Amino acid sequence: MTLTEMRYIVALARERHFGKAAEACHVSQPTLSVALKKVEGQLGAALFERTASDVRITALGERIVAQAKRVLDEAVRLEEIAGSAGDPMSGPLRVGVIYTIAPYLLPQLIPALHKEAPAMPLFLKEDFTANLIPALKAGELDVIVIALPFAEAGLVAQPVYEEPFRVVVPASHPWVSRPDVDADELDGQHLLLLGQGNCFRDQVLESCPRLTAPDALADSLEGSSLETIRYMVASGAGVAVMPSTAADPLIDKEPLVKVLPFAGQQPSRTVGLVWRVTFPRPQAIDAVRAALLSCQLPGATARR
Repeated sequence: MTLTEMRYIVALARERHFGKAAEACHVSQPTLSVALKKVEGQLGAALFERTASDVRITALGERIVAQAKRVLDEAVRLEEIAGSAGDPMSGPLRVGVIYTIAPYLLPQLIPALHKEAPAMPLFLKEDFTANLIPALKAGELDVIVIALPFAEAGLVAQPVYEEPFRVVVPASHPWVSRPDVDADELDGQHLLLLGQGNCFRDQVLESCPRLTAPDALADSLEGSSLETIRYMVASGAGVAVMPSTAADPLIDKEPLVKVLPFAGQQPSRTVGLVWRVTFPRPQAIDAVRAALLSCQLPGATARR
């Protein structure tokens, strides 16, 4: 069994879906299916049970996947040991960024990092935190930019900046003449939220405790991205909570919305870097952090 085949099997065990596993491995679904059939043929037993609506791992599959994970972890360590012999500031760096950070950070981060490390191009991946963490642990990514706190054995998390949340309302909303908005006042509004599985959605609900009450979100609507939600607010569909890096630029460029701060204690999120303890290029991580700290992100405060 090759390392590539092991990656396919581990991905399928994690995703329980052939299409999603193939996407995670950057191959077509037939390629992954053929590889799995080959492995099962060599073993003489099935690793997964397939139905029209489900993929279930067999008892043998559980044992094979557990061992494959250990082999893949060791393979990553071998690559990192070999990679540490060269210049840590040259060669690609594989960086993952969550969806609610990437569009607002990358336009500043790329030129800033190019000044810090001109011989270190970035291979970028946007995704949910729940998908970036396994990719980081598997060695598919070198470092990720996510919202903290985060703690897991074998990984290092370091805060970089803090950004407050804003309330974004249509220009015709009764609140536009107010200096701020209390978090409890969002209860009863047509609140626009990101979909399930997005960590920023969870952070918004944690920041506004009354929204977690039964039926509090009965009138809420969902958008697929912060930019989609921005346009929904501009159209008059409702109000939204957005991080300052996404909301503050709208003050000057989007006349159809009004950006308001929260009253009192400002809800916020901490953004930071996460990487493997064994990653052999700490200088590269330092360069990314330095570049992040040099970015002038609206409303953000550096954590030095």
